[in-house]
Amino acid sequence: MKNKLVLIIILFASFLQAQDNKPLTLKDAISFALQNKADAKKAKLKVTNSEYQIQEVLSRALPQISANGNITYNPDIQTTFLDAGSFGGQPGSIIKAKLGQTWTSTAGLSLNQAIFDQSVFIGLKAAKSTREFYQINEQLTEDQIIERVANAYYQVYVQRQKLTVIDSTFKNTTKIKTIVKSQFDNGLAKKIDLDRILVKLSNISTQRQQISNAVLLQENALKFYMGMPIETKIIIPQTSFEVTPQALSEKPNTASRNEYLLLKKNEQLLEFQKKSVIAGYYPTLSLSGNYNYIGQGKKLPLGALPSDGVYWSNFSSIGVNLKVPIFTGFGTRAKVRQAENSLQAIKEDLNDTKLALDLDFENAKLQIDNSLVTIKTQKENEQLAQEVMDNTKNNYYQGLASLTDLLDAENSLTEAQNNYTSALLDYKLAEIQLIKSKGELKSLLK
Repeated sequence: MKNKLVLIIILFASFLQAQDNKPLTLKDAISFALQNKADAKKAKLKVTNSEYQIQEVLSRALPQISANGNITYNPDIQTTFLDAGSFGGQPGSIIKAKLGQTWTSTAGLSLNQAIFDQSVFIGLKAAKSTREFYQINEQLTEDQIIERVANAYYQVYVQRQKLTVIDSTFKNTTKIKTIVKSQFDNGLAKKIDLDRILVKLSNISTQRQQISNAVLLQENALKFYMGMPIETKIIIPQTSFEVTPQALSEKPNTASRNEYLLLKKNEQLLEFQKKSVIAGYYPTLSLSGNYNYIGQGKKLPLGALPSDGVYWSNFSSIGVNLKVPIFTGFGTRAKVRQAENSLQAIKEDLNDTKLALDLDFENAKLQIDNSLVTIKTQKENEQLAQEVMDNTKNNYYQGLASLTDLLDAENSLTEAQNNYTSALLDYKLAEIQLIKSKGELKSLLK
């Protein structure tokens, strides 16, 4: 039994290790972020909250019922003076009477039902638009998450590529150092040549440490944008960074972009807000009713009966209430004009947003074209630098080239490799912007 338990633990540990070593594709990174990033969760909560807002507005159209109760102690009861003639007594004589009892207790129910209230009807329509607003906002939030994760993902890849380049350079320089040291030991090379190689290796080590730190920083940024624990290990596969040129189609329909749709929905909400303010000019009609039970006497009424000197009675009322606004001190008019100004402002935002979205598309197309040219040039330059390096190394071994020529060729190759990697990054970032400008960021999940 003990051996079986040990075997299960080993297999489980192997499974976890396999999970840790699983390459993280861009699709996996985006999917994880959409499920775990706080922004995505909050956007979903806002959609859920909009349902509660609808219920809140709907409640204004339903009956409002409340219960009430109170106990009042009157240490000094109000006294009034009445003409006795009004009660069949001698005219001109005065009757002194106290109004009320020492204790009064009341319990009852009240009801109010809106029959006609324009602001309630407008509020219901606005609440449904609010739900649609937050649904669009959720989509826009997901687009923003996808964009951030994709950018960070490619930044990690580039830094890791640079780390691969510097490791290769260090390996090649170490081989050269071994050869130069052997030559120096045999009197075939000068000490200054060996010192130069050692300085070169020291500089490469420093650069490697800097790039290694940059990799960790970029990885942590990616994990943050994904909502992933920072201590989690990630592996990004090489094949995920291939150049696959995007189709440069005609300018997309700006009206279908979530940024534009969100503003349009906000404009609709402002329209409802204006109508709600205008509803202040309309009369309101409501039905009200109440029923109460009251006990009065010289002692605490609770539980007391007429035999105890406490008397109980009930009273009720039903009414229709009409309120017709006549003059509000120009307050309603001021609110209407404020709403009109807000609508005018958002129309300007719509025009500006349309221009900005069109600009993003044109700039992304231009950047894609430039990046493809740069990638082709840098790839050719990298191949040429590799050929120069190979020839110079061969000539150095045969004594036909100096150490300076060899180190210069190595520096040129490293620079060319890094330039090519940077060109790939520029292309990928431009590709994301082009996909975004076409409103197709969700395609990265396919």
